[in-house]
Amino acid sequence: MNRTIVFCMALMLTAVSLSGCTGDDTELNTANERIAELESQVENDQERIAGLESEAEADEARYQKLMADFSDDLEEEWYSGYLQGYAEGAPVSTLDTIMERGSMRCGVKSDQYGMNYVDSNGARSGLDIEYCRAIAAAIGISPDDDIEYIPASGSNRFYSLADGTIDVLIRTTTWTTSRDAGLNADFAGINFYDGQGIMVRSDFITAADASNSVYGLDGANICVGTGTTTEGNLQDWSSHSGVSFTTVNVGSSWEADEEFINGGCDAITGDMSFLVAKKWQMENDGSMGDVDIWIGQELLSKEPLAAVTRDYDTEWNEIVSWVWYAMVTAEEMGISSTNYGSADTSDPSVDRLLYSNLGLGTDANPLPSTWVQNVLDSVGNYGEAYDRSFCDGSYDGFGGSDAMTGCLISRSGTYNALVSEGGLQYAPPMR
Repeated sequence: MNRTIVFCMALMLTAVSLSGCTGDDTELNTANERIAELESQVENDQERIAGLESEAEADEARYQKLMADFSDDLEEEWYSGYLQGYAEGAPVSTLDTIMERGSMRCGVKSDQYGMNYVDSNGARSGLDIEYCRAIAAAIGISPDDDIEYIPASGSNRFYSLADGTIDVLIRTTTWTTSRDAGLNADFAGINFYDGQGIMVRSDFITAADASNSVYGLDGANICVGTGTTTEGNLQDWSSHSGVSFTTVNVGSSWEADEEFINGGCDAITGDMSFLVAKKWQMENDGSMGDVDIWIGQELLSKEPLAAVTRDYDTEWNEIVSWVWYAMVTAEEMGISSTNYGSADTSDPSVDRLLYSNLGLGTDANPLPSTWVQNVLDSVGNYGEAYDRSFCDGSYDGFGGSDAMTGCLISRSGTYNALVSEGGLQYAPPMR
């Protein structure tokens, strides 16, 4: 039952009982006045309750109207504001930093023929240099004038990348789990599939006596770079091969050369590309005197050499990766530095390669639609870059690895041949 009705009935009963009593009229009058006050208070309370109920209904109506007015336009405005706030808190892309600076800082090895070789005139050549130049051409800066090559030593190269001393590391760097996960590093295109080998002085053991095999190196002193994947691979190989040797740790390739030349080391280990380059250099500069040197036939490890950017630098890493893939794709299609201008663009895949941005770059600095043409004009396709680095530079860009001549490191039949030739160089679809 309604509380107000109950209360009123109680007041009426009280009034009846009082009116039936005998006694002082003053007390009766006082009771009646109190009853009147209570009845008035009940009426006021009812009015306030009705007012509150009306306000609640009005609030509910306003709420429903506000929700109804939250249209697609308001949702879009809110989302745009969210994206703007996110962008303002996000790190600046290295690409934008490079374009504002006007130059790119490429971390490279100090001196290795075929990868980064500096001749007596100061001119640079090698596959890592070709890669740096290709990236510069793609983003629209001069490969000849706007690249600063910064030596990135083995032990400090990742620190140089992390602290911004270099923008990209292209320096015979092996892609490994711990480096990818633990060094603020994000790997990009693999520009050379390598493997670790051992080069030996013939005054320790000749190639014939060892059957051209590193399994004959019991008792050797082997030079290896401190803190490199090479050092760990050598220990792993010793464990499963049973070959016993003494490790001579060196801090740089120059120290390794000195130890190897003066006989402090009987052998030296490193990437095959490094050993082949060192053998060529030492034989041509006469530093080994009458001592012959040879390289064992075995590979001790897998060494995929890749470019490296900083973690969470997505747009920049995408460019570094896809520049390499574009060079591989161009060779797969038979498109080179000499024929891209006459390529059949009625083929959609060719047209996309030569005339599409493909979404690369940042909002402030998107790649031009002709970025692949810029790469081909400055560097050529992958085969052309390889030929200038390791062969005599006469490759036409589309004849295949067997057409390359005068190679210090042959590409034919190796992992660095295109997949169509049985190698591993293969590009994802560019579309």
